[in-house]
Amino acid sequence: MAWAVAHWHLRGADLSAFDGAVGEGFTRGDRPSDEALAVVASLGGIKQVLRGTPLREHTTALRKYMDEIFAGRTFDARFVPADAGGVRAEWVLSPGANPARRTLYIHGGAFMMGSPRSHRTLTTRFSAMTGGAVLAIDYRLMPEHTRRAGIEDCRTAYRWLLANGPKGAAQAQAMFVAGDSAGGNLTLSLIAWIRDTGLRAPDAAVALSPLTDASLASPSMRTHVHSDAMLGPLFGKLARVPQWMLLWAGWLRTRINPSDPVVSPVRGDLSRLPPVLVQSSEVEMLRDDARRYVNKARAAGSPVRLQTWNHMVHVWQIFNPELTEARDALAEIGRFLGEAAPP
Repeated sequence: MAWAVAHWHLRGADLSAFDGAVGEGFTRGDRPSDEALAVVASLGGIKQVLRGTPLREHTTALRKYMDEIFAGRTFDARFVPADAGGVRAEWVLSPGANPARRTLYIHGGAFMMGSPRSHRTLTTRFSAMTGGAVLAIDYRLMPEHTRRAGIEDCRTAYRWLLANGPKGAAQAQAMFVAGDSAGGNLTLSLIAWIRDTGLRAPDAAVALSPLTDASLASPSMRTHVHSDAMLGPLFGKLARVPQWMLLWAGWLRTRINPSDPVVSPVRGDLSRLPPVLVQSSEVEMLRDDARRYVNKARAAGSPVRLQTWNHMVHVWQIFNPELTEARDALAEIGRFLGEAAPP
């Protein structure tokens, strides 16, 4: 009975028709560069943090690790605490940032970790690229809060950002939404909700290595376990668990059907979306999540693009400026946003 419920109710429709290769591919050679290998080596710090740490303390340890991984960096930007309609956040303001050009940035971290502080290497770049203010939100995380709480925080923050800038109440002239990994999932879920509620749509959205299907049905979730240097060690064991069990686990954890578009944006209506740029690594477990989303959105007539990089770790863009491919990917994002809403 448990298998039948998972198969017919929790799994959702077969999306294999959208598995074809799509978009632009980028590579700097047949083998990973020394810079890329150095990034992979740095990920060993995660294992060191977890080694000897009791299981019940893993989440706390990982949160601390994420917040401190770039703690030694200096940034050419100001960070100002903010209250976005009840949602904790910080303004990220590069020199000369136009307060009327605004980006809502939604950080990644498997819905359980991450913060505005952990993602400053990205939010500072988005402020510089857009020439505007970035609102990085500190949405509520699991397991202390429900999955829906984080979703509601994103919606609340977007409504607030439309009418408020770093200097107070003022209408936005240009609006962007961006996020990575779990934040990419929340970004894609958010833009569909914005369309359905009739709010002003963002001029463009960016999703970096997004999770688009909470049913974990994409082929690369299993085929790319050993090539994904970041997600493979953390979540690779899940690939050995039967999918029907994962579907039940997802429902029990969130009390949301894994095939519900609110948590699986690829399974919703993808028509009438704003311009969206999705970036993914060719060797990461979420590659096919990106492919399926872009193929389905394009079939629905939405202006959605995919760019993929070879040999890159999950959300490699965060390792800037030391990683050349990170700088290249961010340059592509800058061009995309500039075309969508010129300065």
